[in-house]
Amino acid sequence: MRRNHRAAILTATVLAGTLLAAGCSSSSGGKKSEEGSADASAGKASTPRMTVAMVTHASPGDTFWDLVRKGAQAAAAKDNIKLIYSSDPDAGNQANLVQNAIDQKVDGIALTAAKPDAMKDVVAKATAAGVPVVGFNSGVGAWKQLGMLEYFGQDENIAGQAFGERLNQLGAKHALCVVQEQGQVALEARCAGLKKGFSGKTDNLYVNGTDMPSVKATITAKLNQDPSIDQVVTLGAPIALTAVQSLSDAGSKAKLATFDLNKDLVKAVQDGSVEFAVDQQPYLQGYLAVDSLWLYKTNGNFSGGSTAPVLTGPAFIDKTNVDSVAAFAAKGTR
Repeated sequence: MRRNHRAAILTATVLAGTLLAAGCSSSSGGKKSEEGSADASAGKASTPRMTVAMVTHASPGDTFWDLVRKGAQAAAAKDNIKLIYSSDPDAGNQANLVQNAIDQKVDGIALTAAKPDAMKDVVAKATAAGVPVVGFNSGVGAWKQLGMLEYFGQDENIAGQAFGERLNQLGAKHALCVVQEQGQVALEARCAGLKKGFSGKTDNLYVNGTDMPSVKATITAKLNQDPSIDQVVTLGAPIALTAVQSLSDAGSKAKLATFDLNKDLVKAVQDGSVEFAVDQQPYLQGYLAVDSLWLYKTNGNFSGGSTAPVLTGPAFIDKTNVDSVAAFAAKGTR
């Protein structure tokens, strides 16, 4: 594909993500809880009560999932849905949680497929039991093969390419892509896309995203080891905020940009410690995933015609537009 044609595709994707704007919960570590929300602005549906299970790969303390969960709760409140949320970062344990939902005879399941192979058998079991399954956030390249009805999220490879193109415009030459979970398909795709879109050199650095002191020390050591790194790319807001400290400790002049937002990351963009962030709109992902199951149950609808994903990003947030999302971030919905 020629460069200008690819750039046009990426630009269209970014615009689509921006036009979708609407308004990730900390992990419960597999503990299920029924959730409600008073945040939904529309009236409550009069359709019969249904039960939806949302099962994610959230790690404890990752605030991204707070946003996903709030969106899911808002849709559940509007649609007269009992929402059961559970999560586990271990793929095998996550599959067991999906099986638990099937055993509870829920009316629908929304799940993330960070490691698709682990979800294959359990999604097939859900389908065999007549339980519709939709995917969101992770697994954009595998949802159809897994037999899911729909998918809501960001094409991470395209987002990575767009990120790389932006670094080209900013004049970066040597990027360090920090991966907080090796083998997680969405994260690996981001770095792969970055390498494809970026004309400079790209190195991957694997860190343990559940141990922030270790993350800080590993990034600091890498910056000290290789002073030619002029751009640090992180794949989550908590990692980015830790990387800010690493840059200071190393005395590095490298710039920092990231995927994903939270309210503290918005402040970091405002004060300039983070150049920009890519927003995939996790609140929207959670909302659409739950609402889609209600639409399927009550009206047989398929978003994307069951053949194409519904993209919620990438949308770039920088100093020129960060104030427009700051109020929403403060409320915990962006």
